[in-house]
Amino acid sequence: MTGRQRRPVSGIVLLDKPVGWTSNAALQTVKRLYQAQKAGHTGSLDPLASGLLPLCLGEATKLSGVLLNADKTYRFTCRLGVTTATGDAEGEIIATRPVGPLSREQVEAALRRFTGVIQQIPPMYSAVKRDGQPLYKLARRGIEVERAPREVTVRELRLLRLEGGELECELRCSKGTYVRVLAADLGETLGCGAHVAALRRTAVEPYDAARMVTLETLRERAERGLAALDECLLPLDSAVADWPAVRLRGDAAFYLRQGQPVLVPRAPTQGWVRLYQDEQRFLGVGEILDDGRVAPRRLLGR
Repeated sequence: MTGRQRRPVSGIVLLDKPVGWTSNAALQTVKRLYQAQKAGHTGSLDPLASGLLPLCLGEATKLSGVLLNADKTYRFTCRLGVTTATGDAEGEIIATRPVGPLSREQVEAALRRFTGVIQQIPPMYSAVKRDGQPLYKLARRGIEVERAPREVTVRELRLLRLEGGELECELRCSKGTYVRVLAADLGETLGCGAHVAALRRTAVEPYDAARMVTLETLRERAERGLAALDECLLPLDSAVADWPAVRLRGDAAFYLRQGQPVLVPRAPTQGWVRLYQDEQRFLGVGEILDDGRVAPRRLLGR
């Protein structure tokens, strides 16, 4: 397909990424289906993981950072007693230990130790870069380097199921949280080791799983035409639907669209806001300055 055949379509697709797909492979498939000129994802999911992967088409790519920084929710299954090199089921087994009798109370007490602000050491099998090279490339060559701990926030960590050598949990956390590291650390706390056997992302704020669509659904709609496919697109401002709205009129809208901060009566006094011209036209996002003016930060259609 040539560049001339692609179209300037904009919107957000909430893809239910299947297991076994890289995030980039899923993105490129959706981009081709939509014949989109531009597309990007909002933070990758491991091939082992399934679930919510927001994809930004066209002008929505300017808001991808908002979703990248958003809180995420996962459901994951830990296999106890087995430690792997990657922290998940795809890695080489490096240790096995017996799993003693575990009560629900013991596991819940261990989970509480990982709630709140915690430190995590990024795994070697990750996209974190050292001297411009992703750690996973070093790991594949058998090279391990020292990694600095990172601070992340676990807002909720709840036990859903404890059965035999497995436990299933629900996790709500800040960006940058490694579920594989959490599972491995939890296994050490329980004294038996563990790895992630299954992982599914169910929410990227402000989106939940209810509006996800599968690749199969998108392919079926593509066969019916682009109009049917476009019905799956969410509007750009849905990414910031929980932010305060500021509506600009006349000169204020004009100068803000030129990149200048403007004073808007009754605007919020601090924080980030979504910007509209008059009532309906979404302009992008802005930030309230210390002097009360609204400064544009990401404007659309420019």
